Amino acid sequence: MMIKRMVGALVLLALAAAAYFWWQSAGAVTGQAQATLLSLPTPENAADLALAGFARAMEPDTIEFPRDLGPHNDYQTEWWYYTGNLATAGGRPFGFQLTFFRLAVASPGDEAGCAGPDSVAIPSCAATSAWRTNQIYLVHFTISDIAAEKFYASERFSRGAAGLAGAQAVPYRVWLEEWSASEVEPGVVRLVAATEEVRLDIALRQMLPPILHGDGGLSPKGPEPGNASYYYSIVQQAATGTVTVGDQQFAVTGRAWKDHEYSTSALSPGAVGWDWFSLQLDNGAALMFFQIRREDGALEPISSGTFIRPDGATEPLSREDWQLEVLDTWTSPTSGAEYPAGWRITIPRIGLMLEGQPLMSNQELNVSTVYWEGASAFSGTLAGQAVSAQGYVELTGYAEPLTGRL
Repeated sequence: MMIKRMVGALVLLALAAAAYFWWQSAGAVTGQAQATLLSLPTPENAADLALAGFARAMEPDTIEFPRDLGPHNDYQTEWWYYTGNLATAGGRPFGFQLTFFRLAVASPGDEAGCAGPDSVAIPSCAATSAWRTNQIYLVHFTISDIAAEKFYASERFSRGAAGLAGAQAVPYRVWLEEWSASEVEPGVVRLVAATEEVRLDIALRQMLPPILHGDGGLSPKGPEPGNASYYYSIVQQAATGTVTVGDQQFAVTGRAWKDHEYSTSALSPGAVGWDWFSLQLDNGAALMFFQIRREDGALEPISSGTFIRPDGATEPLSREDWQLEVLDTWTSPTSGAEYPAGWRITIPRIGLMLEGQPLMSNQELNVSTVYWEGASAFSGTLAGQAVSAQGYVELTGYAEPLTGRL
């Protein structure tokens, strides 16, 4: 997922929530976000706190497996991002998103969470408390019930302590309370999440090796040194399991996508948001690309992507390689934001042309950050052959500019 992917890292806006936890007593705090996390108090020097002392993504070819399936607490932000398109045997379609975000609110030298601003020690801090941590986890969970035109979106957050939330590489697992992504056998990960309205319980089987984006996994997000993430995806995963809506349970199959990114970076000055596409073609190929939009209407030149052939071979894409034309728009009745709602993607270098649209218009998340992320479908041609594709599109910065917030 770009932040999520940068794309996905909408969670960075939970910095206020993280700071809140950090400055509170050692008592347990967990549960679903109420109203907006941005209303919670933050230290006056939160911006400096956000970057000081953390590792930066600088060198290519550093990703190793299975080590880098797990957390990277020396980087400020991280996300494990799952999306997919599912359907019943009778063809009833569903989409899902399950994204786990990790945010560190103090540098790695303060793992116990016992230093205040500028690393000044807090005299009353009990470093041995099981509740103390500088790691906050946040999860976004959505189900798109396409046939019923119902969109279910939920958000939870918790401290990464006392077993409430966390991540590990071997065996692979990332969780927040009962919501989890867990390896159940080699190459198979089970996703579980539930609210009072919907439940997701599916197994994802890996079909291709992890795909490294950018330069050996180093994916720049701006021209500044270190303004980059380490970024890989697992695409074309075969999904099988159940989706429950109300008292109805549906057996489903489909395809799923995983992004994992970790970084200590920010949007460049003047950037307001991004458009991110992850598409899985019916011939086994896949496509990811993102473009960062600037407030003057231009695109960040460092925007990039990857085309993945059915055998897993990759072709890096630069901003000059694609043309993205908006064919339609949709205005949210909740936020008032106008989002693109139809696209033509043309990539002459690989002979790809696709046109598509969301499977339903209203897939806007109104959580701690307002953004659109939804199941979408495309059709067109690749090297003269007809292809279709399903996937997810993420649109940020339309309801509110992210300038100065990431």
